[in-house]
Amino acid sequence: MMTIYFVRHAEPNYENHDDRTRELSPKGMRDRKLVTKFLSDKQVDAVLSSPYKRAVDTVSEFAESRNLAIRIVEDFRERRIDSEWIEDFSSFSRAQWEDFDYKLSDGECLREVQERNIRALNCVLEEYQDRTIAVGSHGTALGTIVNYYDKRFGYQEFDRIRALMPWIVRLTFDGKSCVDMEQYNLFLGK
Repeated sequence: MMTIYFVRHAEPNYENHDDRTRELSPKGMRDRKLVTKFLSDKQVDAVLSSPYKRAVDTVSEFAESRNLAIRIVEDFRERRIDSEWIEDFSSFSRAQWEDFDYKLSDGECLREVQERNIRALNCVLEEYQDRTIAVGSHGTALGTIVNYYDKRFGYQEFDRIRALMPWIVRLTFDGKSCVDMEQYNLFLGK
């Protein structure tokens, strides 16, 4: 059996519109302590992350507390929306969740994001068999992973967790079969 804790990043600084370098807000820096506390009693063997700064920073305090290096996995990154900042994120997001092939000219559709993240996850399942790992992730990327194993996770569920940062999803695998999934709101408990 293998356990993976996917950790959606804490609150970012929305003033920075660059996806790769967007750091955590002061609140996000404080809230990442919730992740450290949550993972502190888990037997985590490795920490992986999306390459985006906000995801790395969310799991870095925990990784440092365990003397674990963070391994960057490029394919765990968030989806590319477009080359421009989207003002009406709600309408755009709804359109994507209602049609997994919908995308803007310079962006990715959710099907592409899901395929990329599941491909990365399958590589991790092969490499880290029977271990426990934590992965720094993102709302949409993680949402597509949850949707892959539970098709009931759609726009309504995504909208429910949209402002929930950080958010953790524990997936348990027997080989490559997901046998259990649990979501954690760190502000309320389970």
